[in-house]
Amino acid sequence: MILIADSGSTKTDWRYLLPSGQVRDAATSGINPNYQDTNHILQVLKENLLPQLPDIQPQKIYFYGAGCSTDAKCGMVVNALQAIYPGAQIAVMSDVVAAARGTCGREMGVACILGTGSNSCLFDGDKITRQMPCLGFTLGNEGSGSYLGKNLIRLYLNHELPPNLHQAFQEKYPETPAEILQRVYSDSFPNRYLASFAPFLYEQQHHPWVSQLVTQSFRDFFRFTVCKYPDYDKIPTHFVGSIAFYFANILRETAATERIKIGNILQSPLAGLIRYHQETLTA
Repeated sequence: MILIADSGSTKTDWRYLLPSGQVRDAATSGINPNYQDTNHILQVLKENLLPQLPDIQPQKIYFYGAGCSTDAKCGMVVNALQAIYPGAQIAVMSDVVAAARGTCGREMGVACILGTGSNSCLFDGDKITRQMPCLGFTLGNEGSGSYLGKNLIRLYLNHELPPNLHQAFQEKYPETPAEILQRVYSDSFPNRYLASFAPFLYEQQHHPWVSQLVTQSFRDFFRFTVCKYPDYDKIPTHFVGSIAFYFANILRETAATERIKIGNILQSPLAGLIRYHQETLTA
């Protein structure tokens, strides 16, 4: 009996695999040890996960999460999970490992995340062999929802949006500039807040100005990540995450101009992760 979690800053998807092959699912708010300590993570598990999956007893837990990039950060998640499931074997890994296993399977490729944040790695079919640094929403996260939201807000507050978009934005988000800045600089999850503006861009994606903004965001991502990997133009590049999924057409068009071969574009890596762990059990 295996419990698998795919966690971003906004949402965590859970899958409980039974010996019969049956899969039970649950969804909770995001878990990210960059923004939450063990007690906060434990609170999410108790309040959100346990009511959806009562009385389960996983033997193994595989938690793939944003922010799980160091032993210390992974340890925070392990401690919270152990408090709920004391008898389970727990492995906590980065969400980029989930992207690699969930999209590449056992094949070589570049695996990327474009969701609230962004990340990438070079995967040889077994392990990650190279990874560009993930600099977070302040210094990096190119191509992500928080990056798109940050650029949109900056241009909006500086009155750089076309008049029709400026008006549409004001109608959808009536907050004052002062209220927006307060949220950006004081919110406990500023990356989530910035990414919350991505749906507006999706609704307006056929507007030439919006299309250009999203295209430039993807170009920035390719420049600082994918194009840094050896032979990036010879192997497939796969994507998971809501931004990649919903802006897939613009992503494919931008990739073509950069000589990048697009493979899978998935909203979630979970289906691939389930296959990966089931194959591992039967190998």
